[in-house]
Amino acid sequence: MATRRDGREWALQIIFSQDLNTRENLVAVIDDFFEQHATSDPRTRVFTEQLVQGVVDNRQEIDARIERYAEHWKIRRMGVVDRNVLRIAVYELFYSEDVPPAVVLNEAIDLAKYFSTSDSGKFVNGILDRACRDIKTKE
Repeated sequence: MATRRDGREWALQIIFSQDLNTRENLVAVIDDFFEQHATSDPRTRVFTEQLVQGVVDNRQEIDARIERYAEHWKIRRMGVVDRNVLRIAVYELFYSEDVPPAVVLNEAIDLAKYFSTSDSGKFVNGILDRACRDIKTKE
């Protein structure tokens, strides 16, 4: 059975590929991905698609937030994995209300460490910690 963590990993892979090789038809990209990575759990596929579509639809706003929190880092200078992990996490923090911020941070840090480097985990943590302060000031 696939999990939300699997969904985040799959969303990262799809968004990563779109970041490097933009294709117009996002539905085709997602369908192609799931032809190669079959899942028997439709909920995980739906979750993955929601993350991907949410990041794509809100990318300009998400990138602007990341740059604001990153202080002196332009999004294009960040490692491809790091920036896309951050995009997913910022989407979940600000556009999705069903995941607690602590879970978002933990998942993002784990993804960054797994797909990039241990230093990436620290980098992602620092930026998302600043993002969480914005969430707390809204409450």
